[in-house]
Amino acid sequence: MTEIVTIRGDLELLTRTGHLFSSVREEFVCAARDLDTWSRLGARQAARDLVRDSGTHQIRKLYSSAALAEERSRGHLGELVGRGARVRIAATALPHETIVIDRRFVILAGSDTPGGREYTLSTAPTLVGGVYALFEAAWETATDLEAFLRGERPQLDADSRTVLRALGSGATDETAARDLGMSLRTYRRRVAELLDTLDAGSRFQAGVRAGELGLNG
Repeated sequence: MTEIVTIRGDLELLTRTGHLFSSVREEFVCAARDLDTWSRLGARQAARDLVRDSGTHQIRKLYSSAALAEERSRGHLGELVGRGARVRIAATALPHETIVIDRRFVILAGSDTPGGREYTLSTAPTLVGGVYALFEAAWETATDLEAFLRGERPQLDADSRTVLRALGSGATDETAARDLGMSLRTYRRRVAELLDTLDAGSRFQAGVRAGELGLNG
């Protein structure tokens, strides 16, 4: 394959890349906003079958919460987990499908058009590595499917939620403490407790974690 190839339509994509899906050996990763990124059901199922039969060691799939809108979709994701795939739900919306195979090939899906969705395939190490790094960053802030469906999330009292909103406002510690009627020392202690509750290593990570768990409201 040349370093960058453009393909239009699901069927042409499968025809041109079927050998890649069936030759996955180490890792198959996929990020998508929902389960319907591929418009043609037959092509989508064929690709899944090829990956399933390839003997892949690790499959990771990352979706936005839109993938859980229907019972059918939730059931399918549960089946994936049952077959050994790791599935997570991203904290924010995701673009159209991104697939990375064995860290050697990347497939990027463009917007759907009347003439069919356009796909970009690449073996360029810089592009593949960059897309994979972005996937990893999104994966790290996402929630495992089972935990997401159980609605597992830390319980924050009213004071903790107030501190969380203060963090989100971008106010300095001094200003936030004054607005909340706390001493600076107390405010910083509450911030530290909040980070511990959210299992966050930084204030920024706490904001991301709170967002993914729906605690910002």
